[in-house]
Amino acid sequence: HVQLVESGGGSVQAGGSLRLSCASSGHNYSPSCMAWFRQAAGKEREWVAFTNGYGVPAYADFVNGRFTISRDNAKNTLYQQMDSLKLGDTAMYFCAGSSTRSCGRDYRDWGQGTQVTVS
Repeated sequence: HVQLVESGGGSVQAGGSLRLSCASSGHNYSPSCMAWFRQAAGKEREWVAFTNGYGVPAYADFVNGRFTISRDNAKNTLYQQMDSLKLGDTAMYFCAGSSTRSCGRDYRDWGQGTQVTVS
């Protein structure tokens, strides 16, 4: 049974930082793409960042150097360090795991999300 469990969300003031974690079990994602998405209330889900199976990251334009995605394959955990948070970063953040080394549009597994609220 594959599970992705996010943690680390919470309430923070604008300019603050949070570190999200996504622990995976039931599947080895170390050779695969993993990503973070977010969905704000009333808006569509949007891609935030991914790290492919080679460990190469990519970020959405709105990140603008504020977030860092990383992974610890030994711990089966994906991270996202988020600094200089803005009001517009308020959203539910989801991690997703792919079945491929390269990152595309399709992800096989999704977590339940962790809420980030910036005030």
